[in-house]
Amino acid sequence: MSVLPAQVCWPLHRLGEALEVLARAAGLPVRATGVPAPPADLVQPGGLALTRWMEGAASWLGLEAEFVEARHKDVDDLVLHAGPAILRLFGPEPRFLVLVGARRGRVRLRTTEDESIEVALEAVRSAFCEIVETPLLPAVELALESADVPPRKRDRARRAILREQLGGTVIRGCFLLRRSPDTGLRGLLAQARWGRKLAVLLLARAVEYAVFLLSWWVVGSSVLGGHLELSWLIAWAFLLLSTLPFRVLSGWLAGLVGVELGNVIKQRLLSGSLLLEPGEIRHEGAGQLLGRVIEADALEALTVGGGLIGVVAVVELIMAAFVLGSGPNGLAQLLGLLAWAGLTAIVAAIYLQQRRRWTRARLEMTHALIEKIVGHRTRVAQEDPERWYEADDLALERYLASSRRLDRVHALLAAVVPRGWLFVGVATLGPAFVAGTAEPSALAVALGGILLGFRAFRTLVTGLADLLGAAVAWEQAAPLQRASARAEVTTTAALATVSRRLAAPSEILLDAQAISFRHAGRHAPALRDCSLKVHAGERLLLEGASGSGKSTFGAILAGLRVPSQGLLLIRGLDRSTLGLAGWRRHVASAPQFHENHILSAPFAFNLLLGRQWPPRIVDLEEAEDLCRELGLGGLLDRMPGGMMQMVGETGWQLSHGEKSRIYVARTILQGADLIILDESFAALDPETLRLALDCVMARAQTLLLIAHP
Repeated sequence: MSVLPAQVCWPLHRLGEALEVLARAAGLPVRATGVPAPPADLVQPGGLALTRWMEGAASWLGLEAEFVEARHKDVDDLVLHAGPAILRLFGPEPRFLVLVGARRGRVRLRTTEDESIEVALEAVRSAFCEIVETPLLPAVELALESADVPPRKRDRARRAILREQLGGTVIRGCFLLRRSPDTGLRGLLAQARWGRKLAVLLLARAVEYAVFLLSWWVVGSSVLGGHLELSWLIAWAFLLLSTLPFRVLSGWLAGLVGVELGNVIKQRLLSGSLLLEPGEIRHEGAGQLLGRVIEADALEALTVGGGLIGVVAVVELIMAAFVLGSGPNGLAQLLGLLAWAGLTAIVAAIYLQQRRRWTRARLEMTHALIEKIVGHRTRVAQEDPERWYEADDLALERYLASSRRLDRVHALLAAVVPRGWLFVGVATLGPAFVAGTAEPSALAVALGGILLGFRAFRTLVTGLADLLGAAVAWEQAAPLQRASARAEVTTTAALATVSRRLAAPSEILLDAQAISFRHAGRHAPALRDCSLKVHAGERLLLEGASGSGKSTFGAILAGLRVPSQGLLLIRGLDRSTLGLAGWRRHVASAPQFHENHILSAPFAFNLLLGRQWPPRIVDLEEAEDLCRELGLGGLLDRMPGGMMQMVGETGWQLSHGEKSRIYVARTILQGADLIILDESFAALDPETLRLALDCVMARAQTLLLIAHP
């Protein structure tokens, strides 16, 4: 078996340096250097602290580290395609590999002296899987001895046996390093080498059309010259066949470019959706949010389809201009082509304006429909049935009128633009034809250029409709795109607090001084000069009448809202220092029932949202024990799938009290220093309330309960 050289194994205290080395070797731009060394107790059972530190250290560099795992049988593929990545090697002392890339069965690593070295794939795979393979090796060796396997075949036989025995075993410890979504579309496309592939695509298309035109020039010259022979026909056929490799190459590149562009758009929009502030989400109705999701989904298809068609059309227009310029009256035909392209741009601008109006009308109808579905019972009880559909009828009339205008402009764009060019092209060729000064071959070339321009305009208007639709969809998804640029840079203090340290009983855990808050659009403040000190280990009850601001105060303490004035510290650090993710590692909150949600997903997923997914066995065991302590054991026993039972709107239906206890369990499982529960026990009967309260008092290090008097 291959063995890794000692110089490629990085120790824990140099992990920050290893990240910087990897970023430079992979050509990733960094916005800061000097990542602090990780704490000595970073590597703990479970590895959650290590994952959080890696994410924070990558954020320090302006990058993103993604934790991934693979089954034993898929480790080879992981190592071959993971780079740039950090691989953790399990053993008495934590060690790490800096993996830059791999090809042809060789893996390129960076040594501790920042030098490049290539090692065999088998050596990396064996070191990465050592923790699960070592316990089985004695039995495997004994089996090989008993079977009298020849020495030269033992390595292969050993790998086959281990793969069979451990094929489904999950191997953890790989961290992919890449650009952060907040670097912008240009940076993400550069990471995917999208520009290079697009350039090759354009070149392949240009060569394809050049060979295609050359083939018809050959046959046209032979026919018009009166010397059509078999050799000319063979040359013509050979040139036509020569276009096939370029067509296949351009088709493959078009698909590849389209997939990568779609992935980048999805990554950017998903990042933005996760960074939206709760207030922004709360401000928009369900219908508006659904409309943004619909437009974001359409954005990818329209951009990819329209963009690639537009690339083809541009190449065709360039080739048409080249052919027209070489024909009779070439200057006039070129001017005509440019003028018609300008007219097409004007029609496209009109189409864009109408597309915006049509999209707004459609999304307004979507928003109104969803809101009426949500409030259907109130509508039935309070609104006169004869007036139910008046607003719907008016909205439909506006939508139909907008659709008619859009269809007229689209018909003008799709039908008149290509055919109009035929008229313009022939008209510019007319003087040379009437005068009889042009050779027949030159006229044939000019007609070919006109037909190629017709094909280009027909392709262009098809792509323009999609591209303009994508532009409108991008405007609707703009809040998500802007939100993706809000990612916070991790600070030294945030990295230092990743490894959890239990607070001393006398330590001030949270300090809120003179906190004030005013809701957007309201003159009167919801909170004014509120102060609170929470010491580690305390159990506090915050009471107040409805509308007194206690839930708003709890949301500020949890980092869900930003105070208008005042000072808020957790363990002596403010939110800008810790970052939002760092703050929420210290404070976990279960908001009021209407602001919490059960997702259509496995029961365990709803519990472990604040941990990691896929879960470890210890995570599932801890979650199940907590649920049973909260009185949910009977529910788990009834569900056929247990912890993996689908729940939510499309799964097992949960009662109000069951959902409340799931929210409590979800909060506790985050392992934060301070737990804030906002009226979490209001739906429980006295016996269940006592059971749940005893569990929370025993599990939470520091607790703040918000309730009515």
